[in-house]
Amino acid sequence: MSANEELKSLVMGLFPEMDLIKDEELKEKTIACWIEAIEFRGWTEELLRNIPFTLLVKNVKIGFIDHVRACVRMSVACDEVLDEIHGKNKTPVNRNYLVSGALLADVGKLLEFEIIDGKPNKSDYGKHIRHPFSGVGLAFKHKLPSEVMHMIATHSKEGAGEKRLPESIIFHHTDFIDFDLVC
Repeated sequence: MSANEELKSLVMGLFPEMDLIKDEELKEKTIACWIEAIEFRGWTEELLRNIPFTLLVKNVKIGFIDHVRACVRMSVACDEVLDEIHGKNKTPVNRNYLVSGALLADVGKLLEFEIIDGKPNKSDYGKHIRHPFSGVGLAFKHKLPSEVMHMIATHSKEGAGEKRLPESIIFHHTDFIDFDLVC
């Protein structure tokens, strides 16, 4: 198995929700972003499963991978409930973009964080460029749709005051639900 195939297998193992993206080209581009972010600092599966999802709060018990997965699944569940209750009266949501954007919103943290003396820290890079910016950069490089880049860009404080697309509204709230309830 090639190194790229191994990394793709790692990404799919970390994020089984990747299969919720029904557009194969979008799925491959989403995976490619994760592969590049993992390669940037040589992240291993063990490190990825053990780093906290945020460095803003001390003693966070929720891991990075679990946070991403929870937010993806909450976003899809929210969209499903809105479909079920509101049907055709609901604002349309592109489920493929919703899942891709939810999976990629925090991918930039793999550039923002680094391990020093066995502990996660904000890297010098991360002190200057927060994950929404580096995440958009990765998504742009891999030619993801602007709607997905919009979700990455507007999901955190950097998106305050911006008019969010429906997919970004859903993700922004699920991200903060997970953050607020576990910190």
